[in-house]
Amino acid sequence: MVWHLLRIIAYHLYNASMVYYINMKRADNKSHCPVNFALETFGDNWSLLIVRDIVFWGKKTYGEFLESGEGIATNVLAARLAHLERKGILIKKPHATDRRKEIYVLTEKGLALIPILLEMSGWSSRYDPETTAPKSFVEAVYKDRDNMFKQIQQVVREGGCLFAGKHPIVKR
Repeated sequence: MVWHLLRIIAYHLYNASMVYYINMKRADNKSHCPVNFALETFGDNWSLLIVRDIVFWGKKTYGEFLESGEGIATNVLAARLAHLERKGILIKKPHATDRRKEIYVLTEKGLALIPILLEMSGWSSRYDPETTAPKSFVEAVYKDRDNMFKQIQQVVREGGCLFAGKHPIVKR
């Protein structure tokens, strides 16, 4: 009987310590190196792909993000959206017409990532022989970088995107 009680107590202590360990969060970044800060904020591939989907394809809902070609798992998507919210990259708002849904919108901090995404796309279009990046668009961005960055940020700020929807930037 005593042995059984000791096992139960040990089991609960172990579980409590694991919950504490799992829920422990580092209060600060690993370092204050600017590259480290960026990587800890948005450096995993899923976070950047969510931002890409908003900027390039105008995706806004959980279901739309799930439809992306890379095949993100539901638990990973939920965790990444929550992470991006905590970091101030995006905010969640109620859907205008469907009260069951929420939409995700980039904050000003998130909009500031657009030049990084475009630079990554330009780099990839140069070095990936099978790139899906439209060469003419990449050339237009590089022709007048600062103006294009500002124009794209404004369009996304207003709810638009690069390649989809009624008035994509690429068709202008």
